[in-house]
Amino acid sequence: MSAAATPQSDERVRQETLFTKLAKRPELGSIAGLVLVTVFFLFTADGSMFTLSGVMNFLTPAAQLGILAIGAALLMIGGEFDLSIGSMVAFAGMIFGAFTVNMGLPLILAIPATLAVAAAIGVLNGQLTIRTGLPSFIVTLAFLFILRGLTLVGLKAITGGSTQLRGVREAIEGDFLTPLFSGDAFGGLFAMLGRAGLIETFKNGTPKVPGIPVEILWFIALACVATWVLLRTPAGNWIFASGGDTNAASNSGVPVRKVKVALFMVTACCAALLAIMQVMDAGSTDARRGFQKEFEGIIAAVIGGCLLTGGYGSAIGAFFGSIIFGMVVIGLTYTKIDQDWFQVFLGGMLLLAVVFNNVIRKRVTGER
Repeated sequence: MSAAATPQSDERVRQETLFTKLAKRPELGSIAGLVLVTVFFLFTADGSMFTLSGVMNFLTPAAQLGILAIGAALLMIGGEFDLSIGSMVAFAGMIFGAFTVNMGLPLILAIPATLAVAAAIGVLNGQLTIRTGLPSFIVTLAFLFILRGLTLVGLKAITGGSTQLRGVREAIEGDFLTPLFSGDAFGGLFAMLGRAGLIETFKNGTPKVPGIPVEILWFIALACVATWVLLRTPAGNWIFASGGDTNAASNSGVPVRKVKVALFMVTACCAALLAIMQVMDAGSTDARRGFQKEFEGIIAAVIGGCLLTGGYGSAIGAFFGSIIFGMVVIGLTYTKIDQDWFQVFLGGMLLLAVVFNNVIRKRVTGER
């Protein structure tokens, strides 16, 4: 009997090393990138970057991008793209503003209604992609322009000619749901920590960090839920199968069409959720909200290990990819480096992440 036929060489019974198991994880590249970026700023940035206030400064934009990136990552794992999520942020912001300011709806009605509108557009994107057979890249690219144009036209219609709608903060003032989507959480705890001298305070005793911005909590919660769905539920298996091999998944009984449409809905709702929080924080909405965020969200997902071909990736990877983004965009302000280098860094990170993830995956799985 040849050595190739011995049980020890059979890949079905071969024992995997810890390194091999870790290398198979799609988020490995983003974790390594986060470590490298952190080390870089430890040596080049002002020390205040890694104080509590500094950390909150870069986690806030990371969380805002991450809410988009997690939705984009799920859709990419399912084998599709959505280039309209940036425009959806502006469009959903307009819808939410119209519900609260022009129609006077309370948040308990305005928020679900806004999410429902976003989900309906997600269904439209999904159905057009599936029924026409066109690449989702093309379908959602079209909606990138359609939604941006509808936002401009809609805002001018409801404001009498302006591309900005004001008065949201006054319209929602006193609503019991406002603290869940706007402002800082755990203010009492941070005030107590300030009085105890455990965190930095101003001269009057007010904490320099009044609490945790609610978008960070939503970001963490979405990452946890998405990871649980992907790794612990049948729906997660369906998502990976739909993105890996559509025909094989369909033949195995996976409802591929329903899975893909549902993922388009989730991605659109993530964009709408971000829009709601941004509009409530700013007290207004405008037509340029979410500009180019579709590309940044996809970049964060790719840095997090998602393959452009689908069937591979993780929500945790997108989580870390978004933190890298936030750390760089804010971290450069703590250094003497020209902030225009951010675009160069972002493109370089994208390229390196794709190359790194492909090389590691092929070496571990034996692909050619």
